[in-house]
Amino acid sequence: MSVGTDRLGLATLRRLPVECRPLLRPGTVPAGIVHLGLGAFHRAHQAVHTEAAIGAAGGDWGIIGVAPRSTDVVDALAAQDALFSVTTLAAEGATTRVVGALAGVRHAASDPAAVVGLLADPAIRVVTLTVTEKAYQLDPVTGALNADPEVTADLTTDRPPRTVPGLLVRGLLARAAAEAGPIALVSCDNLPANGRRLRGLVTQSLALARVPDAVAGWVHDNVTFPGTMVDRIVPASTAETLDTARRALGVTDRAAVAAEPYSQWVIEDEFPAGRPAWERAGAILTDDAGPWERLKLRTLNGVHSATAYLGALAGAETVAETLALPQLTTVLRRLVAEDVAPSFTPPPGVSVPAYGEEVLTRFGNPAIRHRTLQIAMDGSQKLPQRVLHTIADLRAGGRSARWGALVVAAWLRFLLGYADDGRPLPLDDPLADRLRGALAAGRDTPAGVVDAIFALREVFPAELAADDEVRADVTGWLTALERHGVRATLAGAL
Repeated sequence: MSVGTDRLGLATLRRLPVECRPLLRPGTVPAGIVHLGLGAFHRAHQAVHTEAAIGAAGGDWGIIGVAPRSTDVVDALAAQDALFSVTTLAAEGATTRVVGALAGVRHAASDPAAVVGLLADPAIRVVTLTVTEKAYQLDPVTGALNADPEVTADLTTDRPPRTVPGLLVRGLLARAAAEAGPIALVSCDNLPANGRRLRGLVTQSLALARVPDAVAGWVHDNVTFPGTMVDRIVPASTAETLDTARRALGVTDRAAVAAEPYSQWVIEDEFPAGRPAWERAGAILTDDAGPWERLKLRTLNGVHSATAYLGALAGAETVAETLALPQLTTVLRRLVAEDVAPSFTPPPGVSVPAYGEEVLTRFGNPAIRHRTLQIAMDGSQKLPQRVLHTIADLRAGGRSARWGALVVAAWLRFLLGYADDGRPLPLDDPLADRLRGALAAGRDTPAGVVDAIFALREVFPAELAADDEVRADVTGWLTALERHGVRATLAGAL
């Protein structure tokens, strides 16, 4: 229920400018989707595509949004009848529209049984996820399940589930017991082969839980794991985001998000119980999302990480500011053309360098204040699929990976904890303790840093870590970054 006449909600919809009103009115479309991960990206991407699909073709595909941990977004949305706004930020100006795709919200940590019940509900035929790479509890190199005490307790005891693997498996077991019908589990996170990774997570979790063969067979026969590629730059919401939404709407929206104009969703069409008409909302339905995924991970995300680490070291707060560094865009173009493009086969008709140019244009949008330190988080989880896979594929083909080595070196330099001007840099990473411990135990030289971090198998596969040419390239770049800083290193690189 809405909390007042100054807050976005059903009671204030008629006060909104016509161009800002939602396509759907919450409560009028029954739920058919559960989404795990109620962050800004989901609200600006899948929720927008799904609302447009229902608006174009109908269907009972409202979304129940589930926040795994934080209550902030749940509380804000619950107070607004599950309504929120998305402001599209372009260089020429901003536009704001309210989205009505959410049929309700839940908080998993405080009521996991309700989430398990939703996953077992026959009305729910699709589960989508944006929970970030680390929540899958998978080794980024091998895909093996990290059966830490929390995951193990979720899968081997009767306690209320606290982890994503625990919630999914408990939900599937309840669904099998209720004979609730088939369902699709759809990862929308930046994981390599995210559909296969999610299938591996569920399969390994079922084995750890020692479920009966009949139940495992039911999951095999009734659950699909479509792969996807998602793409939209969605910065973290700030006070400015909320102020912009209020000026546009005339009411306060505590769940407002902002995003760039571009939005893309590629989806493998494997939905045993139906799906929204996402193709009517601009999504690409395909038999294989792999080429699209590699295009995005290696080009956009790889360039994003390169920009984040080099920018943070140079003292730039945002990606747009980083691109103003002398020579950086030239280096990034060479990264795309000389390393990324030869490392994989892109989707038919797609030019990787041309896609890279589009990426640089998007990154240069002055209205998007995407912070370098935000992108720099969780590097141990992101670098394997964004950069290391590019390097490994190039080396397997006998090619060098000079520019990819620069990105790795920039991450290693970032791990040392200080910018070129001496200011401290935070390390927000699930392997932070391992990374710090390895650096502390190693030699205090560029070669020593490479030795220490390359020894972490959670990040670097053994074959890549043993590649003398890669080690020499990374050590050379790291030496230059330490001695001369980012600006001089970029100038010298060309």
